[in-house]
Amino acid sequence: MSIILDESTRVLVQGITGGEARRFLPTMKQYGTKIVAGTTPGKGGQHIDGIPVYNTIQECLQTHEIDLSVLFVPARFVKQAAFEAIQAGIKTIHILAEGVPHHDSSQIITLAKEGNVQIIGPNSQGMISPGKAKIGATGGETPELMFTQGPLGVISRSGGMGTEVCLFLTAEGIGQSTYVAIGGDLLIGSAFVDILELFQKDDETKCVFIFGEPGTGREEAVADFILSGNFTKPVIAMIPGDNLENSATPSTFGHTGAIIERGIGVPSIKKEKLKKAGVYIAESFSEIVPLVKKVLEEI
Repeated sequence: MSIILDESTRVLVQGITGGEARRFLPTMKQYGTKIVAGTTPGKGGQHIDGIPVYNTIQECLQTHEIDLSVLFVPARFVKQAAFEAIQAGIKTIHILAEGVPHHDSSQIITLAKEGNVQIIGPNSQGMISPGKAKIGATGGETPELMFTQGPLGVISRSGGMGTEVCLFLTAEGIGQSTYVAIGGDLLIGSAFVDILELFQKDDETKCVFIFGEPGTGREEAVADFILSGNFTKPVIAMIPGDNLENSATPSTFGHTGAIIERGIGVPSIKKEKLKKAGVYIAESFSEIVPLVKKVLEEI
């Protein structure tokens, strides 16, 4: 099994005629992603890489059933595209764009909750269920070198660092059930706990690795989620950024959500709380693989 995405997931690409979509569409298809249609207003009737293009989602739904929509649209058009997908009844929407205005993200997340729609992102690199399907830029043109099937679920706020971790794990023969880059923005649709809830129900996933960042309370929420008994599988985590803790001014870590300000989002506090919840903490990249191996051997 896997979560959210597999070889049977029927995928719609919004903004399919744009440059970003054309860049990543071939590798998504080649990897096995079941892309059934695309939309771009005013471009209906075309075919991109053999995929039919429609003007609107409603027009598309007259012919196709859709499980997941991925948005390859500029940040300024994300709200309009996401609203269209939510109102059309698509239950999973993956937003890749960086720089989506916070006001737009807030409205998207609110509308999605009202419709029981799962949002991944904004500012997400993508996701992959190894050997089955992938979304976005995850794995680049050679995902088979970075990911392989296995029992470890992986969640990361940083797409690049999460992929790097999976590369290390794959090189050591440790495969992944699903890898999700949840996004680095301050406002995102699915936090760590939302993905953990899905991994809890997935029999293939035996344990989970989390790559966190300074800022927000998302890692602390993981500790609370575990302590409440909602997640019972082992968790390994790494949270870099200790060097930012003593900064005299608010410090960022590359993403809008990775900011330490007025004592909020401090890595040492996050790690202490996770340790109290029984989470294994890797203090460096070199500790990740040995920790994961140790945990898997003990299951």
